[in-house]
Amino acid sequence: MSVLLETDLPIPLFRRGKVRDLYDLGDKLLVVSTDHISALDVILPCGIPGKGDILNRLSAFWFKKTAHIVPNHFIKVIDSLDALQDCYPGEPPDYLVGRSMLVAKAMRIAVECIVRGYLSGSAWVEYKETGKVGNIHLPSGIRESEELPQPIFTPTTKGEAEHDRPLNEQDIKELGIEDFYKELEEKSLLVYSYARDYAKHRGIIIADTKFEFGFVNDRLTLIDEILTPDSSRFWDFSQYKVGCSQPSYDKQPVRDWLSASGWDEKPPVPMLPQEAIEGTSERYKEAYTRLTGNVL
Repeated sequence: MSVLLETDLPIPLFRRGKVRDLYDLGDKLLVVSTDHISALDVILPCGIPGKGDILNRLSAFWFKKTAHIVPNHFIKVIDSLDALQDCYPGEPPDYLVGRSMLVAKAMRIAVECIVRGYLSGSAWVEYKETGKVGNIHLPSGIRESEELPQPIFTPTTKGEAEHDRPLNEQDIKELGIEDFYKELEEKSLLVYSYARDYAKHRGIIIADTKFEFGFVNDRLTLIDEILTPDSSRFWDFSQYKVGCSQPSYDKQPVRDWLSASGWDEKPPVPMLPQEAIEGTSERYKEAYTRLTGNVL
C-alpha cells in the first residue's frame, strides 16, 4: 500500500502537526490525517500504511459515541469527494476520502489532558523512582501494568519549544485556565471511564489516553483526535498480565524498537524495518475492527 506523508492543498494552511494537517475553511477546518508516525517526540521518516484512515475513522467513531458527555468539534467524515463540494475550491484529491474530516474551528487550550487507568510506560518509570505520577502520590506496592485504584488526571504542558512536563499551579495561572481547570479534569475522567468500560466489552483495555480541548462559541469542546492508537495505550484483555509490559495495539512497539536500536535521540531518526512497519499497520487495523466492529 502507498502512504501519504505530506499534503499541499490549494486552501490556507491553518496548522501542520506531527500527523495531521489542518486547513482553514473559515469557521471550519479540514483535518487531514497523514500516515506519518511519531514517537519519542520525533516524526519517523516512514509511514504506516492505512494509518491516517484508521485514525480519522476511529476518532469519528469516538466523537459520536461520547458526544453526550462533552461537546466536540466533529462535523463529518469526508467519505466521498461530494462531501466537500460546498467548501472546497476546484476538484479535491482522492486521498482526502476516508482520512479527512470537517470540524468546527476552536480556540485551543495548550494542555495535554492525560488520564491513566493503569500504571505503565513513563508513568511506571516515574512511580518506581518517586512514588508519584505527575503531581499525584500513589499507594506503595503497585506493580507494572496494574490497574490503579481509580483513574488519575495527570495533565502536562503542550509547547513547541520544550518537552511536555507536568502541569503545575503556576502553569494553570499563566494559561488562564483556573476557572475551568476542574471541568477539564472532570470531562477527561468521564470520557476515559466511559470508553474504558465500552472497550473492555470489546476485549481491549485502554490503559491510558490523552485529550485536547478548546472553546467553540465559548463552550468547552473536545478537539483534535480521541482514543486512537496514537493517543492511547491499547492492550489485549485476553493477554493481560500484571507485573510486566503488555502486548499492545498502539505505537509502543515503535517506541520499543527505537529504544532497542541504540538511537541516541538525535537526528537523523532511523528508518523502521519493514516488519515493524507492517506489524504496526496490522495492530492499528485490529484495534479499529475490535473497537468499532467494522472492517476497513
